[in-house]
Amino acid sequence: AMFKKVNAKEKIVGWYHTGPKLHSNDIKINEIIKGYCSDSVLVIIDAKPKDLGLPTDAYIAVEEVHDDGTPTTRTFDHVMSEIGAEEAEEVGVEHLLRDIKDTTVGTLSQHLSTQVAALKSLQSKLYDIHQYLEQVTEGPSR
Repeated sequence: AMFKKVNAKEKIVGWYHTGPKLHSNDIKINEIIKGYCSDSVLVIIDAKPKDLGLPTDAYIAVEEVHDDGTPTTRTFDHVMSEIGAEEAEEVGVEHLLRDIKDTTVGTLSQHLSTQVAALKSLQSKLYDIHQYLEQVTEGPSR
């Protein structure tokens, strides 16, 4: 009851786990999540990324039809995703970077450059997720 009062304006759109890949029980978990969100998105976050950028991948559950007549199975399809920030968050990061830009040298400057690249990647993935979630809330296309 407290959750619904505090988070009344929030809508569950999916779930996540750390990866780097899908697990065999993800479909079962997704079926449970469907009780809260019929078209849920699964986001896998790689806690030990090897590449530069935001280590996330997004998936939606789909029915897989087999040509041999066997029953359909549930599986995941990868969807493009982008993570973005609200304008206020972007302004805060810009001010922070502007304030410390001239005083950084060496490894701190390199670290900030890496963070900026990661934030740009995050913004891109959040945008894709946002677009997908808008499509989910609008319902099927006709």
